[in-house]
Amino acid sequence: MKRLSLLFSYAFNPLLIPVYATLFYFLVTMNYFHKHEIYLVFLQVLILTTLLPISLFYLLRSLGLIRTKMLLDRKERRFPLAIYAVLLLILIKHSFSTFVVPELYYYFLGSLISIAFVLIMLLLRQKISLHVMGVSSLTLFVISISTYYHTPFLYLISFLILSSGFVASSRLQAKEHTTNSIFLGAIAGIVPQVALWFIWLVPVL
Repeated sequence: MKRLSLLFSYAFNPLLIPVYATLFYFLVTMNYFHKHEIYLVFLQVLILTTLLPISLFYLLRSLGLIRTKMLLDRKERRFPLAIYAVLLLILIKHSFSTFVVPELYYYFLGSLISIAFVLIMLLLRQKISLHVMGVSSLTLFVISISTYYHTPFLYLISFLILSSGFVASSRLQAKEHTTNSIFLGAIAGIVPQVALWFIWLVPVL
């Protein structure tokens, strides 16, 4: 069970969540877009939310600004998360202005709000599980797409809910988070996504 939880923890690394969400979205909506549009948006998401943050992380480690691999220290989290928030803002303001992808736009806007919440809590000396936040936001995104396109993804949603439990368990077993930080991670991932439903999802139901 411990190995399985660890596997889920690696599979649902926060930096991979935006890529999963984008892949899922375009698998559902590929008939509404040209292939070059899909490739362009996906590459922008991959670069700005995964490749650049990883590169910057290793740069900060080489400069001695980060010493732990998993950003366990609250102070070490602030600068990388602030940079990540800027990258999300660039993605929202510029990348999604080229193509009309409101579902992805609001998903990433919710992610930006989540990161802002995490940064605020760090200033209040409260650490939040980014893993749980990420998998929670992805679960809510799949639910929203399922509702929006009237397509049941019951097995996928069930899998993601189960995965959320495994991810939370792995963080607790590794003693990297407390129950409180796990709970706050779930709140940070869920609440912004649900709040934005009232802007883009509820009006069309």
